[in-house]
Amino acid sequence: MKLAEALQERADLNRKIEQLKARLNNNCLVQEGETPAENPEELLDELNSSALRLEELMAKINLTNCTTKINGTSLTELIAKKDRLSLQLQAYREIINESSRTAYRARGSEIKILPAVKVSELQKKSDELSKELRLTDNLLQENNWKTELI
Repeated sequence: MKLAEALQERADLNRKIEQLKARLNNNCLVQEGETPAENPEELLDELNSSALRLEELMAKINLTNCTTKINGTSLTELIAKKDRLSLQLQAYREIINESSRTAYRARGSEIKILPAVKVSELQKKSDELSKELRLTDNLLQENNWKTELI
């Protein structure tokens, strides 16, 4: 199994577990004399088996990410880099949006609001971060499809 396939299965299992939890909540109480729409015991069994499979997949994915190297860098390090770039890019975009707003003044004597940062420089840095994030993500995606799950 390729790493990318395991990642897809992990996502599917996470969605399935969330759905099972909701179904369990909908079927754990019934009016006296009634039966639930679904058997809670069977749902619990399915939840438990899905959780065990998820645990197994996560361990294998983490092991694969730690041991697989691309140009001397592990997939785990690349994932951390991608997360850092995403965080930085989000912060830059928020600063740019706030700094780019213009405050309306009805009269010339009202307080003028000016940006305390150079928006053009922040935009340039944001563009660089965006490109680096895209390239890092592409590298990860490419190698997810090349790498065998340990």
